[in-house]
Amino acid sequence: MIYHHTKNKGDLGVLKVKLDLYQQGFLLLVPETEHAPFDLVIYKDGNYKSVQVKFRNLSKRGALEIPFRSSYSTSKGVMTKSVDKTITDIYAVYCPQTDECYYFDPKQFNKSVCLRVKTSLNHQQQGIRLAAEFKKVP
Repeated sequence: MIYHHTKNKGDLGVLKVKLDLYQQGFLLLVPETEHAPFDLVIYKDGNYKSVQVKFRNLSKRGALEIPFRSSYSTSKGVMTKSVDKTITDIYAVYCPQTDECYYFDPKQFNKSVCLRVKTSLNHQQQGIRLAAEFKKVP
């Protein structure tokens, strides 16, 4: 197998999300290309939703930080562009430290979202989003 660090992490994230969505009762539809603006389409109870999968490690602060931008390499270097949140219905984030998947509608947030997994050092309660509250598809 050819090892490509970023690609392998993305593949693992997609596999974990597929299993979790299947266990939640969704029918999974997979695009025939890697160039689609989403990784999966899910179907349940007459509704289709596009899903973008992300692999994220916990930050040193014990949180999952998810920016709504994508990066890719060209001959001119690394390029970054903002994500068009109107295309994706659901973001699915796989975290290897918790071995859990988290789901949210990206349109509910501005340029990024931070989901707290571990308690903050100052035990702040207000203004935080607990990752545990995002384990089911909205």
